[in-house]
Amino acid sequence: MNIVITGVTRGLGRALAEWFIANGHTVAGCGRSGPAIFDFRFTHSEPHSFDAVDVTLPVKVSLWSERVLGSMGPPDFLINNAGLMNRPAPLWKVSADEMGKVVSVNILGVTNVIRAFVPAMVERGSGVIVNLSSGWGRSASAEVAPYCATKWAIEGLTKALAEELPKGMAAVPLSPGVIDTDMLRTCFPDTASSYPKADEWAKKAGPFILGLGPEDNGRSATVAGFEA
Repeated sequence: MNIVITGVTRGLGRALAEWFIANGHTVAGCGRSGPAIFDFRFTHSEPHSFDAVDVTLPVKVSLWSERVLGSMGPPDFLINNAGLMNRPAPLWKVSADEMGKVVSVNILGVTNVIRAFVPAMVERGSGVIVNLSSGWGRSASAEVAPYCATKWAIEGLTKALAEELPKGMAAVPLSPGVIDTDMLRTCFPDTASSYPKADEWAKKAGPFILGLGPEDNGRSATVAGFEA
């Protein structure tokens, strides 16, 4: 399978990319950290490809997609994983700048990637778009209102996209569950380490994602065993 993943330089994205590669799939990934991308390139040569891309910049995303589509064709799976968590605080204490950054990455970044890759998938008539949601895209908690808002938006955006796709394709909002990542440590610094690690999660999430198909179009999904 040919798989495109955003946000591969750490956390769930990195763990997923490593699992897919180890299991014989071709991965094209992006992330904002240049040094981490260089490490990926050094470790995983062609046909895999990794680029430093800020998903909030449409022109950069478009140029990246042109390179990827030119080398590997439309992806079988497009995984929008890149995401940003706000610093925990009551909503009225979250600055306009921080709110804007969370929205830009978590919503606009996803739409930029969809705009760049999905037309080629639609033209081919197959492929699965997986947009990483969250338990906080289906419920809410104090001090993470910006993150909740964006993940609720991803749920709605993905379900609407599902209505627009041709038969044979799927768009799925996927909640990964609760995993010990830098993002979780931002919210729960004292207890995050008690949750499963990203590598452990990827061993179940990888096969789960590969099992998604047209019959799952528009269905909110969660990686079993990692629910809150």
